[in-house]
Amino acid sequence: MKNLFCVNGFMAMGFACLLLTSCNGGSDTQNAAAEKPQVKLTKVEGRDILQIETYSGTVESDVKNNISPNMQVRIKKIHFDVGDYVSRGQVVVTLDESSQQQMKLQVQSQITQTQSQLAQLQNQQAEFNRTSELYKIGGASQSEYDAAQTQLTVQKNALAAQENQLKVLQTQLAQLNQNTNLTSPISGVITARNYDDGDMYNGTPVLTVEQLNPVKLKVSISESHFKDLAKGQKVDVYLDAYGDELFTGTITTIYPSIDNVTHTFPVEITITNNDNRVRPGMFGKAIVSFGSAYHVTVPDEAIVKQVGAGDRYVYVYKNGKVFYQKVVLGQHFDKDYEIMEGLNSGEQIVVAGMSRLSNNKEVEVVK
Repeated sequence: MKNLFCVNGFMAMGFACLLLTSCNGGSDTQNAAAEKPQVKLTKVEGRDILQIETYSGTVESDVKNNISPNMQVRIKKIHFDVGDYVSRGQVVVTLDESSQQQMKLQVQSQITQTQSQLAQLQNQQAEFNRTSELYKIGGASQSEYDAAQTQLTVQKNALAAQENQLKVLQTQLAQLNQNTNLTSPISGVITARNYDDGDMYNGTPVLTVEQLNPVKLKVSISESHFKDLAKGQKVDVYLDAYGDELFTGTITTIYPSIDNVTHTFPVEITITNNDNRVRPGMFGKAIVSFGSAYHVTVPDEAIVKQVGAGDRYVYVYKNGKVFYQKVVLGQHFDKDYEIMEGLNSGEQIVVAGMSRLSNNKEVEVVK
């Protein structure tokens, strides 16, 4: 009986030990499983995405004209002020006619001097002819002949100088007569006025007129898109002054050279402005399309910013582990990002449970 108790006691103790060992083994397995971060995955897919970029710029007039006289003259009357609209051919500035009268007197004085010089030349020509005839028959010496000839040349040069000066004054008078009333060569708005009535013109334009229809928006575009643009291409334009109102622009000028510092090139977008609502100086944004490209998209929550850097990355899942994968972001659509570089269609990425992840980390995938 005693032996049986011992045997049974031993068996009971062995069973207890086996049970304890079994329990401990299960706990270790659960702990190992608990150490794996739980993540949710999604499979990325590619699609054709319209490539759109937004560029900012300031509206400029398509044509800008500075109105000035051709010479220094006093300004009698400026007929318009900044903000006024003027039509092509309309008189905008009247110059002081006293300058015109003064110039007429200078021209008349120069005519008199020229006529006097001509008379002197004629007298000298007669004197030279007389000396020349005497020289031929021995009635005048060589020195007398040379002196007469030299004096004739001096008189001819003096007359030529007087005639040139007369031409200059006559040209200035003609310009003054023509510019007594300055007209606008274009229809547009006065954007600058630099003088008051009675001021003397000193070289700065009296008025600046800018054409308002059409106007243009000048933007700088990356050289990578140089091949993707064409004249005549339509562009959506938004102006800060008009909020979400859409204006349509047309690419009219593509500059042929690339800036070697910024690696951009200028593009001019012309905007029809029949109602003159768009004004030079307004800030605008141009939405330019460059066709479509096949790229994958990922949810917002999959994008992680690397600490201490501006890089963005996602966790890619492969064979039970996750790995860092740097990506280049493109456009943002509602809750998705376009991925320009770094991912291929069909790859699986983490969309939840990133807080405990690191590179080459084993994870548990949950639904």
